[in-house]
Order: sequence, then C-alpha cells, then structure tokens
Amino acid sequence: MKHGTSIEKQLGAPASPTPPIPVPSKDAVEMPSSKLQQQWNTNNLGLRLGADFTSAACAASMVAPLIAIIDRSIMENASGRNTLSNSLKSSLRTLLSRPHTMLFSKPVALIFMLYGGTYLTANTLDTTTSTVRNKPATHVTTGTLKFAASSAANVGLCVYKDQVFVKLFGPGGPPRPVPLPSYLLFTARDCLTIFASFNVPPLLGPVLNERMSASLRKKISGTTIAQFAAPAFVQIFSTPVHLLGLDMYNRPGAGGRVSWRDRWTQVRKNWAISTAARICRIVPAFGLGGTVNMKVRRNLMERLA
Repeated sequence: MKHGTSIEKQLGAPASPTPPIPVPSKDAVEMPSSKLQQQWNTNNLGLRLGADFTSAACAASMVAPLIAIIDRSIMENASGRNTLSNSLKSSLRTLLSRPHTMLFSKPVALIFMLYGGTYLTANTLDTTTSTVRNKPATHVTTGTLKFAASSAANVGLCVYKDQVFVKLFGPGGPPRPVPLPSYLLFTARDCLTIFASFNVPPLLGPVLNERMSASLRKKISGTTIAQFAAPAFVQIFSTPVHLLGLDMYNRPGAGGRVSWRDRWTQVRKNWAISTAARICRIVPAFGLGGTVNMKVRRNLMERLA
C-alpha cells in the first residue's frame, strides 16, 4: 500500500478531464447567410422587371401616335414643306383610313423608343432600389438619382429622334448631317422640359395647395396641377430654342448667308403656333403617359408582392 501510495505521489493526482471544444450550432452558422438574404428583396425579380417593361410599353404605345403626328407637323412647318394645319390633317387622315400604316411607321417607332426608354429607365431604377434596399415591390423612388437617370435617357433618346426627324421631314434634297449647334440646342430644350417636369412640381405644388380652398383640394391637389402646368408653361421658352435648332439645320449658315436677324425672324414667325403644338404634345407625354405607366406598374407589382 505504501509502495502504491508513493507511486501515486510521484505521478501526481489524476488529471481533470479536458473541457469539450465548443462547436457552433447549425443555426449559428447559417445566421449570417439569412441576414444577408434579408438585405435583398429578390422575390419574383424577373417578373418585376417584366412588369417594368410592360407598364413602360403600355404608356409609350398610348402616346406615341399622337406625339409623332404633332412632331412631324412642327418639323414640316419649320422647314417650309407643309403648314402645321395641313400636316396635322394629312397625318390624322392616314391614321383613320390606314391605321396600320401610321402605327407601324418609323416616326411612331421613334417616339415609342423615346418615351418607352424614359419610362423603363425610371421603372427599373425603382425595382433596383427596392431590391438592394429590401423595400416592397411597389416602392417608388424620388430624388436626384432618378431625375439624373431619367433625364439622361430622355435627352439622349430625344436628340437621336430629332436628328432622324429633321432628315425625314426637313427641306428637300439629300439628307445632311445635323450640325453640332442643333444638337446642343435640342439638349438645352429637353433639359428645360425635364426640369419643369421633375423639379418644379414638388416646389410649386405646396404653394398652390396653400392658396386653394379645402373643397378644391379634395378634387385635385396642387402638385397634380403643377405636374401638368409646369411642363406646358416652360414650352413658351423651350420652343424658340427648338425652332432655332431646326432653322440651323434647315438653313445652314456657311459663309454667313443667314444672319441672326433672319433666324430670329423665322423663329418669331413660328413661335406661337409651334408653342401651342408642343404644349399639346407635352400634356400626353408627361401627363397621360406618366399616369398610365405609374398605375399599370403599381397594379402589376401589387400582384407580385
């Protein structure tokens, strides 16, 4: 016994059992992944993008024929090929007697591309924002990014559309390249319209609401009035810019043959009637088209949410 006891003293007391190494549970391992998934709303993302395209196409198809007819009449009136009234009558007669010829024409396709591309840019930006910020599918953004993206799409596509229109409906003879000053004037014209359509209504709307009676505000808001009135009003200033761009294409000033006085006379001659025509095209483009795009997209997204 003493011998055994001495051996135990030499070896020391039995070592305590080693504590188990903690192993993370399955839930603990998957937690970061589930948190990451919650940061992105990818539910029905493909169908949501399809809804963006469908709503943009519906809105653009509704406004394209009328806007194409008005734009053609302004171009032909400015170039001297036809009067504005006769051009409108001719196009409307074609639309009623041979609708397929008008609806599938190049001018209508260009207008469809212009406004369909503008609406689609705004829609996909909303869907992208709702995805990366985990917002509902019906989420609609407002701010600088949306204004910049929509403006870039609208200005770029509109300048391309105009350089095709001036070749189709400008003065006779072989088509000429559109000069840089015309491009710059068309860009300035579109910037004025986009500013009046996106920036002015949020500022002007509250001012109108304060001056409207309570009964009138129940029927229509000041922002809605501003949404229609501001783009229409700015045409008084953007139309001469548009006409000057057309005149610089229709009458090239090489060698100083056309003075600025002559150009101003031509612009002033067509200012009033062209302003009225452009107001008629702006109301469906930014009023009716924007409303259709918004409502169709919202209804489709509510079904996918």
